[in-house]
Amino acid sequence: MAHAKNHDYHILSPSIWPLAGSVAGFVMLFGAALWMHDHGPWAFLIGLVGVLYVMFGWWSETVAENQVGDHTPVVLIGLRYGFILFIMSEVMFFFAWFWSFFKHALYPMDPNGNSPAIDGPWPPAGIETFDPFHLPLINTLILLCSGAAATWAHHALVHENNRKDIVSGLSIAIILGLIFSLFQAYEYSHAAFGFSGNIYGANFFMATGFHGFHVIIGTIFLFICLLRTMRGHFTPENHLGFEAAAWYWHFVDVVWLFLFASIYIWGA
Repeated sequence: MAHAKNHDYHILSPSIWPLAGSVAGFVMLFGAALWMHDHGPWAFLIGLVGVLYVMFGWWSETVAENQVGDHTPVVLIGLRYGFILFIMSEVMFFFAWFWSFFKHALYPMDPNGNSPAIDGPWPPAGIETFDPFHLPLINTLILLCSGAAATWAHHALVHENNRKDIVSGLSIAIILGLIFSLFQAYEYSHAAFGFSGNIYGANFFMATGFHGFHVIIGTIFLFICLLRTMRGHFTPENHLGFEAAAWYWHFVDVVWLFLFASIYIWGA
């Protein structure tokens, strides 16, 4: 009786995952630095495999904890707050790229790159930007439709517990997310400017590239939710994993709207 649980918190058992994740992340970062200095990608790839393995193992344990009832209402509140803080950190990450873009747009460098030229040209001379109302607009509509499909799936789960509509909505959201990524890659392959040599290209590829990376992560997130739905994991009362995926996907939507408006339309 002295060791009986009389609280709503989940006391975790000792786990190797935090240490393993730290080591794998360090190897991946160190390997990326080596790769950038022409020492090959192998250390980076080893670290990446380690990170992916830790993610799979750690999150599998989290799902198992949920299935056996360890995620009480108090624990779920903590998990929700944690994910909200994670999204807030992502907002600040993208804020940095927007800051850089607008700073250089409002105060372009002079042709020698020495000092701000208040009335200098933006985009820099020789940069041929994308027409925002061709492929970028199509990609915007694709991503918004994908967000709508994810919302449909979430509504079908929470309000109807309709497994067929959940699977349909998630499938549509995933397919549209994949199409967005393919169109983004096609756009990059036809860019009339490069990453290096000009601040416009560096800002463009960093901002849109990191967003594209988040789209890929979000698509995987939704795919995992689809697999879990097909296994009957979610219920109207217990669906935090699905909720987190929906929040993340809508965050990706909103960031793209700001990118489209500021970089593709205003920035051009």
